[in-house]
Amino acid sequence: MAKTPEQWLEQAALEKKAGTFKLVLGYAPGVGKTYNMLSEAIRRRKRGEDVVVGVVETHGRKGVAELLSQMEVVPRKKLEYKGTIFEEMDVDAIIARKRQVVLIDELAHTNVEGSKHAKRYEDVLEILEQKIDVLSTMNIQHLESAAPVVQSVTGITIRETVPDWVIGRANEVVIADVTPEALQTRMRRGDIYPLERADKALTNFFRAGNLMALRELALRQITHTVDRDLGAYLQRKNIDQNWGVCERVAVCISSNPASQQLIARGARMAQGLDAEFYVVHVELEKGRPEGRNRSLAANIRFAENLGAKVFQVKGPDVAKAVGQFARDHKITQMIFGRSAVKGWHQYLYLNAVQKLLRHAPNVDVHIVTQEAREG
Repeated sequence: MAKTPEQWLEQAALEKKAGTFKLVLGYAPGVGKTYNMLSEAIRRRKRGEDVVVGVVETHGRKGVAELLSQMEVVPRKKLEYKGTIFEEMDVDAIIARKRQVVLIDELAHTNVEGSKHAKRYEDVLEILEQKIDVLSTMNIQHLESAAPVVQSVTGITIRETVPDWVIGRANEVVIADVTPEALQTRMRRGDIYPLERADKALTNFFRAGNLMALRELALRQITHTVDRDLGAYLQRKNIDQNWGVCERVAVCISSNPASQQLIARGARMAQGLDAEFYVVHVELEKGRPEGRNRSLAANIRFAENLGAKVFQVKGPDVAKAVGQFARDHKITQMIFGRSAVKGWHQYLYLNAVQKLLRHAPNVDVHIVTQEAREG
């Protein structure tokens, strides 16, 4: 006897392999990420879902505190580090409660030493593996591929980041958004930070230009997510017969730590084009110092965290090897770095680019000026 749609849905629920991950993305503190997450949790609870708070930071905000007071909260775990007691989310206690949904604020948070995992997003991944749904929050500046851009715009070093592939794991990404003007008004009212900190914040991170740039990054990220979901739907429905050729972006890197600038640029370009993202390193026949091996490994890890497909190819000629790679993988956009291009070096560099174009004539080449950094 054939199963009814309801029976199929029931079976699918029973066979659930992992929790559903929903992320509320913002562009700055105070846009309403945590408030939106708590509001949704309260609505879910009223519909009968079993919801618990793993960790939520109120930062002294009354609206958030009022919503949090309506929720069940799992007590945090106390850890001593260098003579000071810290409180972190208790992953084991959350899993033991076997709730349907758990709220976990500030995805990019770094846990104190001695915690089960180094990063909060690792806590989230373990909870998802236990078939528990997670609602979480994050600001765009903590996305690993966006952090270098944010740092260049705001002048603020982003020390806590989440790899792009973690965001790719999210089943749903929504944005908590207000205009920069409205956010600055909230700041002046003391809704985000205490009033005594408002003036300083408004002349630093919360400057109008900073907020506009951060908001655009966040909106671009959410647009990319929507496009990705729509693309998957169209493919499932076989509505993609007339699509054009897929863009493929590749970054050519060396062992120089400055290559991470190129990788970040390539990741953003690939995202903007909804393109596949590759990173290629050409292993020449001559060896390199041990320090360079370490910096190359760091560059490769950085690329993988940004969702790149990393390839290492061997050959005596970089231009020829990269050209062959571009043909084999149908690369449409290639990014190279430029550091020393004066005098004789300039001739050699431009000659290498011309040679690449001979071997891969259909590739658009982007030359990016990069800072020289020591490994």
